[in-house]
Amino acid sequence: MVGLSVGEKHFIQGGIAQDLRSDGRKRFDYRPISVETGVIPQANGSARVRMGATHVIASVKAELGKPSPLQPDKAKVAIYVDCSPTAAPMFEVGNISLPCDKCHSVYMSSCSLSRSTINYRGRGGEQLSTELSAALQRCLLGGKSGAGAGINLSSLSVVEGKICWDLYVDGLVVSSDGNLLDALGAAIKAALSNTGIPKVHVAVSASADEQPEVDISDEEFLQFDTFGIPVIITLTKVGRHYIIDATSEEEVPNELGYLRFY
Repeated sequence: MVGLSVGEKHFIQGGIAQDLRSDGRKRFDYRPISVETGVIPQANGSARVRMGATHVIASVKAELGKPSPLQPDKAKVAIYVDCSPTAAPMFEVGNISLPCDKCHSVYMSSCSLSRSTINYRGRGGEQLSTELSAALQRCLLGGKSGAGAGINLSSLSVVEGKICWDLYVDGLVVSSDGNLLDALGAAIKAALSNTGIPKVHVAVSASADEQPEVDISDEEFLQFDTFGIPVIITLTKVGRHYIIDATSEEEVPNELGYLRFY
């Protein structure tokens, strides 16, 4: 969390009102973006995304598993985000002051307007990791029923009700300078496009109740279809105007939340 004085906040808001941000961009300009795939050889798919000073890595691991009895024709996907302690000061272990929900001060460990303390001990990164994981889960996997999912879970089914591919998607925040959700979403989409799912040959079972025997190919891979996976764009309202790809400094003056499009 970046601590800004009232004057610094007004300076940022004034520049955005004139369509001139602190780094010279207009309101709807992105910072330089770079994408690199195949950065983790041990993973089935991986990607690194740099968006200005924000740097994230995503990896995908595929393992054979058993589908849920409630959704026998669908695979399971788990998404987890970890914020490196070196990515930002707020992620470091120690006493961390987060903004008060009443006065939005980042300089005090408690506020006379709020009964609860806003001083956290090493939980800045943990809390943000949980929030980012949940947001990506909603964006990419839809609701509990799977409705609106960007990832086609049925395409990962091998034998309905018995065998499916389970995907474990891990995101790592290496360096944080704002717009983490968009950067992680781009990294996960790129990592999935780089993911090769081994082809599975299923032996004919003697009985429908028996677990089928499978042979996993070391040479044949199926490319993961990322067509339905959304590109996440977060609009941040600063003053009366919206911007995209907000830096950590630009996210501080925002007191009205975020508006996201997929």
